[in-house]
Amino acid sequence: MSTLREKFNKEIKPILSKDLDIKNPMLIPSIEKIVISVGAGDSAKDMKVMQNMADTISLIAGQKSVITNAHKSVAGFKVREGFPVGIKVTLRAGNMYNFLTKLISIALPRVKDFRGLPRTGFDGRGSYNFGLNEQLMFPEVEYDKIIKTHGMNITIVTTAKNDKDAFRLLELIGIPFVRGR
Repeated sequence: MSTLREKFNKEIKPILSKDLDIKNPMLIPSIEKIVISVGAGDSAKDMKVMQNMADTISLIAGQKSVITNAHKSVAGFKVREGFPVGIKVTLRAGNMYNFLTKLISIALPRVKDFRGLPRTGFDGRGSYNFGLNEQLMFPEVEYDKIIKTHGMNITIVTTAKNDKDAFRLLELIGIPFVRGR
């Protein structure tokens, strides 16, 4: 079985070049990086839960995650500067394609009543955002080792200049979008 990276280089690039009428191969849109992030919320007060969440995200991503801290204090949210507020991991190159393959072929099909990802997650500059409600859809995650279930936000950053080109790229890669509109 060929990898997603090979499929992109051999099959998807020529299709994108033709569809988007791009002559220069360096201008063909591609995926730049994938960022997986989790907001800690009330769990930020308990470092054991935060570390468990970070370990889970590291397991899912195949790369070490980082606990992010608040840059400034916000009294309304009861957050002080330097207080842990979330977890993130940025995937590039091989890890990015491995994660995307796992997401498309294993994790998303395991979601109950999954009809596709919303088409409204584009930001106007070619990046696509969507959220997952829990981490248990990934095969690496063992239910018994989870202290608290949590969701995650996944951002796919592309080199496309607009949403239409980014949508076509992600569609060809195999991201399951909702049918219609």
